Amino acid sequence: MKKIAKLMIAAILVLGVSAFTDGKKEAGDGYKVGDIATDFKLENINGKMVSLSDFEGAKGFIITFTCNTCPFAVAYEDRIEALNKKYAKQGYPVIAIMPNNTDVKPGDNMEQMKIRAKEKGFTFPYLMDKGQKVYPEYGATKTPHIYILQKSKKGNVVKYIGAIDDNSRDASKVKEKYVENAVDALLKGEEIQVKETKAIGCSIKV
Repeated sequence: MKKIAKLMIAAILVLGVSAFTDGKKEAGDGYKVGDIATDFKLENINGKMVSLSDFEGAKGFIITFTCNTCPFAVAYEDRIEALNKKYAKQGYPVIAIMPNNTDVKPGDNMEQMKIRAKEKGFTFPYLMDKGQKVYPEYGATKTPHIYILQKSKKGNVVKYIGAIDDNSRDASKVKEKYVENAVDALLKGEEIQVKETKAIGCSIKV
């Protein structure tokens, strides 16, 4: 009887959680490799709204969830800029999205995003996930967290999820460039060898 009672309590708890989540994806429960990513419309630091559909000539995208305040994100800023300079002209531009709650992290608000982008000379869009609606769809949990998408007739297919490379602290000691290897494979029409890695960074602030 005790076992049955415990099972009933567990079932009630599950139903209760389901009722509160209303079927929405939680952070970390987003896209998997092979899924089709839906488009979004987010405000850029220049005040314009940006969607993936705006990039008609793109072959795909390097989506990075990042911010101003996380030391890991800051450590990767130059590498993210380098990715855009290398791959945007080949059809894979970087799209950066700031996912944090700015009430919790005011250093990540739009004004601070504008300042940071100007200081670093970002050549890619730096978008605000206002209302924090996009990052849970992707399942992003860290800053930075990378999603490589490839355009297809069905839509933007998720081809890689995870870290930029294997050394968050020292760019000079990187041995595996996960994002570069993945994009290079896509450009050659080859299979990506490492399709998913663990993102290393700060937790997204909600």
